[in-house]
Formats: sequence, C-alpha cells, structure tokens
Amino acid sequence: MMNVSRPAVHPVDTIPVSPPANNRPPARMKDVQGMPGTTGGLILRLSQFVPALISVSVMLTTSDYRSATAFCCLVLAVSLQSLWSLTLFIIDAYALLVRRSLRNHLIVRCFTVGDGITSTLTFAAASASAGITVLINDLDKCNVNHCTRFETAVAMAFISWFAVSPSFILNFWSLASF
Repeated sequence: MMNVSRPAVHPVDTIPVSPPANNRPPARMKDVQGMPGTTGGLILRLSQFVPALISVSVMLTTSDYRSATAFCCLVLAVSLQSLWSLTLFIIDAYALLVRRSLRNHLIVRCFTVGDGITSTLTFAAASASAGITVLINDLDKCNVNHCTRFETAVAMAFISWFAVSPSFILNFWSLASF
C-alpha cells in the first residue's frame, strides 16, 4: 500500500496584501451648493416653491382663467411644480437636519427626472399663457379680463421655471459623477 498523505482542512489566514503606493481613499466629488441635501439646494427649492405658489394663487383668484386652455394648463403645471418643489424642500430640510447625504444614484436620478419634467411643463404652460396674455393686450380686451393678474401669474411661473433650471443642471451633472 502507498503512503499517501491525506488532505486536512485547516483554516487559512488571509495573507495581508501590501497597500498600493498611494494610500488615499477614492476621491468623492464634493457636494456643490445647490445639489440635493445642501443648504443651497434648500434655498433653490424654496425659490421654486414661492413663485409657483404665488402664480397658482393669482390665477385661482381670477374668475375667468378658465376662458383659455393655456391658463388652465398654467394652473395645472404650476400646481405640479409647487407640489414637487415643496416635497423636495421637505426632503432637503430633513436631510440637513439629520445630516444625511442625498448622494444616492436612485435619489438623484428621481430628482433629475422630476425637475426635468416639471420645468418643461412649467415653461411650456408659461409660454402659452404669455402668448394668450399678449393677444388679450393687443386686442384691447384688458377692460374685460384681468390682464395684470394674468401677467403677474405668468411672470411668477417664469421665475419659478428659472429657479428650477439650476437644480436640474446640478442634478444632471451629479448623475455623471456616479
């Protein structure tokens, strides 16, 4: 009979691997003010919410905003914008209070898509409403309609859209850093 050694199972210690030459942790992109979960992001969300809320309030206080489809579209789009901005304002405020980073890929993607959709809708509705308001002014029908209220609501919608643009751009930019 042959003398053959029998294998034995013994725990194997892991051999320490020598660290690479540069012993630094991987670099992470710094949180730029305006991104989700920063003070700048909170201010941007507030600057989106307030003009959108003013625009909705002004349009809903006029009795004849239903006379044009563009005005109804403006009310719908700016209402959606105000709800979206308020929701993200609350999320940003919570993240700041508990010192939590919102640099999760899925969260940033959701913020980016939502900002893109709401900003596109707000811009389209504000542009259409501005066209109707200019038409009413050109036809000298301002004595029958509430031209100054329509102009105020459209201006606030454009301001809200203008405030959404940096949020969308920063969120889109941070998607590339993942």
